Amino acid sequence: MNDKANARPTPVLAIHGGAGTLLRGAMSADKEQRYRQALETILRHGQAQLVAGDSALDVVVEAVRRLEECELFNAGKGAVYTAAARHELDACVMDGHDLQAGAVAGVSCTRNPVLLARLVMQHSPHLMFTGAAADELARAHGLEMVAPDWFGTPERLAQLHMAQQTESGQLLDHDGQAQAQAGHGSGPIDEGTKFGTVGAVALDAQGHLAAATSTGGMTNKQPGRVGDSPIVGAGCYANDATVAISCTGTGEAFIRACAAHDVSALIEYAGLDLQEACRRVVMEKLPRLGGRGGLIAVSAKGEVCLPFNTEGMYRGQVRVGDAAPAVGIYGEAFI
Repeated sequence: MNDKANARPTPVLAIHGGAGTLLRGAMSADKEQRYRQALETILRHGQAQLVAGDSALDVVVEAVRRLEECELFNAGKGAVYTAAARHELDACVMDGHDLQAGAVAGVSCTRNPVLLARLVMQHSPHLMFTGAAADELARAHGLEMVAPDWFGTPERLAQLHMAQQTESGQLLDHDGQAQAQAGHGSGPIDEGTKFGTVGAVALDAQGHLAAATSTGGMTNKQPGRVGDSPIVGAGCYANDATVAISCTGTGEAFIRACAAHDVSALIEYAGLDLQEACRRVVMEKLPRLGGRGGLIAVSAKGEVCLPFNTEGMYRGQVRVGDAAPAVGIYGEAFI
């Protein structure tokens, strides 16, 4: 009886690739399948890591690194352009075991910002580095560097030109019904303006939680703007006592809401369960601040919650022992 009561929950991984407006008719079935396959492949690799006993930190960092390498998502390769036609990438990692964290903002030459965020956490007395100093830290520690234009793709450049020509301002990377209907969509959630953050949260066999978040920002954003993704407690948070969270959405609102930490606080101080804590933040608190998007969450008990207040969110989850990952884009009931 005691052994059963003390048994740890089954290890689990959840990932996201951004949230936004549902546009089932904006793309071919083949393109939609590419998104689903990308999510499933990353989840299967993470599942294998968890089976092998890898730490939650290792699993979330690798999942986000793989998302950064996939041009379908707005992080790393395939990052969107600023108003100056450049790339500024942000990332954060957090270890729930000891509340250590590392973050970077505005990097432009480091191939995988999530690896740099982990480096900051593990090899620096500081928590966050920005801009050229962050890239120099990556170079000094032997991380792979690339030319700034390596991150760009023709599709992302076209999004910038569209935003500037139509004077539509800052475009969030998975939204924009009108643009998609006019032929600008390239994904099941419109690629013109979706909330393009990627992230991962995991619980490992030792009972530890971790979270990682990475983003290319917003199309046509003002240079130097930083959203919630690299901010501990806003876009990323992990605490073994409560929950691991990675967010995607309107960054300013998520910062003002302290969205990721607020879920943890509602569990720790108000005694709410994971589902209710997430619901209050995503469906009540954020909308009052004009916040659209969602988050992924794994609790210390191994519960998973992937809520969003938009019409869709690229997301998926897998547990050790599952025959296959579960992935979703629209409002599928299973997650």
